Amino acid sequence: MKSEKKNIKELVKEKYGAIANQRIQMAPLSCCGSYGCCGGLEFSMIGDEYRNVEGYNPDADLGLGCGIPTQFAGITKGDHLLDLGSGAGNDCFVARAIVGDTGKVTGLDFSDAMVHRAVENAHKLGHSNIWFVKGDIEEMPFPDNTFDVIVSNCVLNLVPDKNKAFAEMMRVLKPSGHFCVSDVVLKGNLPEELKNDAEMYAGCVSGAIEISEYLNIIELQGFINITVHKLKEILIPDEIMGKYLSVTESIRFKESDTGIFSITVSGYKY
Repeated sequence: MKSEKKNIKELVKEKYGAIANQRIQMAPLSCCGSYGCCGGLEFSMIGDEYRNVEGYNPDADLGLGCGIPTQFAGITKGDHLLDLGSGAGNDCFVARAIVGDTGKVTGLDFSDAMVHRAVENAHKLGHSNIWFVKGDIEEMPFPDNTFDVIVSNCVLNLVPDKNKAFAEMMRVLKPSGHFCVSDVVLKGNLPEELKNDAEMYAGCVSGAIEISEYLNIIELQGFINITVHKLKEILIPDEIMGKYLSVTESIRFKESDTGIFSITVSGYKY
C-alpha cells in the first residue's frame, strides 16, 4: 500500500511537472489543460469564470482547477492564507488581492517545476508577501496553528491519503481558522475502466471519491460548520467516454445516478 501511494505521488509529480515546464501557447481549458496529461481527457471544468476576478493572472492559470475556492473562502484583509497544490500561483494571486499588503499568502506544491514557475510569476508582479514552498500535503512543512485560511483547487483528490491531508490542514490552521477547497467527487461508483487508469488519475478524475465519503473524512478530522457552497456536474463528452467504455457501458453510465462533480466546500477548526 505504501509503495502504491508513492507510485501515485510520483506519477502526479511527473505529469504536473511536465505541464509547468511547457510554454503556454493558449489558455488551457480544463483540469487537464491542453497538454494530454490525462491521456486525452481534455474538457472544460469551469470555463472562463476567473476572467473578471480581481488579482487573476492569466500567466499563472494553467487550467488545472475545477472551481474558484477563494470566492467562498471568507478571506479578509490581513489574513495569512495557505494554498495547497498552488501550481503556478493562480489562486495565490487572487488571494493576494484580498489579503492586501498586510496579509500573507503561502503556496505549497511538491513539484519543483511548479514552485519555480510560481516564484517567477510572483517576481514579475512585484509581490513581496507571497511565498512558494515545496512540500507534501500529507506532511506539511509548517508549524501548528500557522494559517487563518486554507484554500485548494482540484488537488486534494490527487492525494492518496485524504484523511492525513485533512488532519494536516487541521493542524496548521489557527484556532477558529477555516478552509475552502474546490475538488472532484463522485456520486455512485465510477466504472473500473476509468478508476484504474493511471493517466485518468493524474487528470483529476480517478483520484476522486464518493461525495459522502469525502464529507465524512472532513467531519472525522474534527472540522465543524461544514458547508457545500457549490456542486456542479462534470459532463464528459462521448468521444472521451468512448476511450474507456463501450457504447452500452456509456449509456448505462449516463442513465445511472453515478456522476462526476466539482464541489466547493468549507469547514472550520474549533
